[in-house]
Amino acid sequence: MRIRTPLLCGLAGAAAVSLAARRLRTVEVTGDSMLPGLRPGDWLVVRDGARPAPGAVVVAEHPEREGLLIVKRVAHRSADGWWLESDNQRAPGGRDSWDFGPVADDLVVGRVVGRYWPRPRLALRRTR
Repeated sequence: MRIRTPLLCGLAGAAAVSLAARRLRTVEVTGDSMLPGLRPGDWLVVRDGARPAPGAVVVAEHPEREGLLIVKRVAHRSADGWWLESDNQRAPGGRDSWDFGPVADDLVVGRVVGRYWPRPRLALRRTR
């Protein structure tokens, strides 16, 4: 029989949260380049260092504007880096690899693992 003390369980939980917090970050979507799936004002959870894969949504540092993070979908991997595209190619200012070319590995911050805000919208049905 094991006896678990609240202090020990609390410390283990805090350590797990701390470890997870170092690997996760949050990012806010701005602009219309990822419509309709992601909208301006959506907040995303990003797993730092997660390897991109075709079809995944990633956060990367813009290759031409240091410090600016972009949210794009991975199209494929080329010899020069990751080809990242907007879901909404007609969005004004929605630059992607069609404009700046492949994105180097070291500029990819991580993979989007979820959207946490706003909470999912409920569709209420009208009853007659």
